[in-house]
Amino acid sequence: MTRPVGFAVLRVGRASFLLHRRAALVAVLLGAALALAAVAYLCVGESFVGPAEVVRVLWGQPSPDAFVVGTLRMPRLAVGLLAGAAFGLAGSFVQTVARNPLASPDVIGVTQGAGAATVAAMTFGVAAYDTLPYISIVGGLAAAALVYVFAWRRGLHASRFVLIGIGISVALGSLTQLFLTKGDFLVAQQAKVWLTGSLNGRGYDHAAPLASILLVLTPALLWAARAQRSVSFDDDTATALGVRLGRVRLGLIVLGVVLASVATAAAGPVDFVALLAPQIARRLSRTAQIPLLGSALTGALIVTVADLLARKLFSPIELPVGVFTAVVGAPYLMWLIVRTRSRSGGPA
Repeated sequence: MTRPVGFAVLRVGRASFLLHRRAALVAVLLGAALALAAVAYLCVGESFVGPAEVVRVLWGQPSPDAFVVGTLRMPRLAVGLLAGAAFGLAGSFVQTVARNPLASPDVIGVTQGAGAATVAAMTFGVAAYDTLPYISIVGGLAAAALVYVFAWRRGLHASRFVLIGIGISVALGSLTQLFLTKGDFLVAQQAKVWLTGSLNGRGYDHAAPLASILLVLTPALLWAARAQRSVSFDDDTATALGVRLGRVRLGLIVLGVVLASVATAAAGPVDFVALLAPQIARRLSRTAQIPLLGSALTGALIVTVADLLARKLFSPIELPVGVFTAVVGAPYLMWLIVRTRSRSGGPA
């Protein structure tokens, strides 16, 4: 079989993957940018720590700044990196299945479902703190199931999928506000801060469930990297090639929902990261499919830089990271809607 131009073959055991050379280069550059952003993140705070000292702490060498870097800043950075990567991957799966750049977990109601379930558990005290990630997953899966059921009419039409998802997200947002008014006042105030998407006070106990789930899902992510290509074909072509589209789409959606839900439980519903990251990675890589590694790195980079700005731009006031991602994401979403309507021939 002739290898496509611009691709290389990557073999992992008996499995083989087509590796887009430009996408690989972009991933390396994104990784370098993320490393620089992470060092800057650890340097900046109420007291500045020099990059040399940050590197010493990261290498495990003795340093007078070990407590500030390793204990205060590193856990928060870990949550931001993992949550950003999870949101980027979740957005790539949802957009691949919907075949629509407007689709993302925070637009179609998945993060709202995860948020509603988590807020209900927080405000009414119905579950222990360490079970919140799993409650978030249940809420996200329930929201996705509602969208899937209502959008399915002899197939999954992309526009209907997005519109029904937006409607369900609004309904779930209203339900969340209802929970906030019925629960304990102090806990409700904490839940409101969490709902804006904030890394303030996050530690390794928040990062551990997310890291564990990402590790467990690694084989599924490798499968998704191959399955994603088959879903990008039109239905007739994919069926002719023997692809079981229903099962593949369902698998990708479940992966996206689980990743978005557990990231929401760890960092709150940080809006628009799942919308932005896949499209930025795709435009940088110039690939037909959304590059998964590029999406994960872009999501992590967006959250890291946004939280750095949220901490220092209006110092001593610290804003939630979700405020900065919304400032960038909301105009992008409006531009994307206008662009999509113009291409379809509708009134802009």
